[in-house]
Amino acid sequence: MSRKFNFNPGPSTLPLSVLEKVRDEFVDYKGKGFSLIEASHRGKDYEDVHNTAITLMKSMLKLPDNYKVLFLGGGATFQFSMIPHNFLSKDKSCDFLVTGEWSKKAQADAKKLGKVNLVYDGAADKYTKLPSVSSLKFDSNAAYVHMTSNETIHGNQWNEWPDTGKVPLIVDMSSDIMSRRIPVEKMAMIYAGAQKNLGPAGAAVVIIRDDMLTKCPDSVTAYLNYKLHADNNSLYNTPPVFSIYVIKLVMEWLNEKGGLTAMEKEVDQKAANIYAAIDSSGGFYTCPVAKNCRSKMNVVYKLPNEELEKQFLDQATAQGMIGLKGHRALGGCRASLYNALPLEATVALANFMNDFAKKHG
Repeated sequence: MSRKFNFNPGPSTLPLSVLEKVRDEFVDYKGKGFSLIEASHRGKDYEDVHNTAITLMKSMLKLPDNYKVLFLGGGATFQFSMIPHNFLSKDKSCDFLVTGEWSKKAQADAKKLGKVNLVYDGAADKYTKLPSVSSLKFDSNAAYVHMTSNETIHGNQWNEWPDTGKVPLIVDMSSDIMSRRIPVEKMAMIYAGAQKNLGPAGAAVVIIRDDMLTKCPDSVTAYLNYKLHADNNSLYNTPPVFSIYVIKLVMEWLNEKGGLTAMEKEVDQKAANIYAAIDSSGGFYTCPVAKNCRSKMNVVYKLPNEELEKQFLDQATAQGMIGLKGHRALGGCRASLYNALPLEATVALANFMNDFAKKHG
């Protein structure tokens, strides 16, 4: 089989070595005569996978001892509901930074449970710009501040983190977790859907500071309660076993590659390859996002017209590059450069972009 260069925004490409490991172990896990997805989530075989995944994540992110790692079902979208259910009461408000479609959806769910203050809304600029963090003014009495570190649809990414004082900062890092080093101590909670940089769809990772768990009300139903999951090491119910198993393999792969320091360097190079092709095209390709906040995970760009975009996408597919069509809400093209995408994929795409621009520009 000839592997394609997969630029899909999620579910996204996974490391080939991880896929091969899954293939080899899927029917007969480590010679035990059964698949891991058939094993009891209370048994030692799965328990080892579960705890190793947590340990690797703690080590990779250099988490302080007062942070817990949870594996939950439902993806990041389910977190849009869990967060306000646990932390936003009727007599409190929360602060939101709305920088694209995903933070907008998270805000919409929070508004159904309490008051939301819009500290920043980038709608007027079509989410092509981000403010300086020093310009942001937060409510010192807010229950929490919510932000999305990288917007996959609009292609913007925060490169600095706000100081929210004593107000807990909650960050959706679904599309750029494990791609760079982050100051975890500034964040009370980080969450991420698995299907971009961590593994297959079906799971969410929640990294939560211990003091946040004391705020979870007893009135919240069982599965919605973060404290209940933390107290049970994410084993209150049957977890998304297969997704967590692959997350564990991806963490091992990241560790072998040199961890976040090595990954950050590779991510920078991959993004630089594509943005260089855009910026050197003399306007044939245009990226609407301000240069100081361009995403290194999701590069959005347009060609002069839709007919050329169709030709571009068809020819790219014919050359083994898939998933480059832009989101239906914006059109254009989008190259998602998640961790498992090989560096050579971005070299191939940049070369193709350069050649296409010369022929049609």
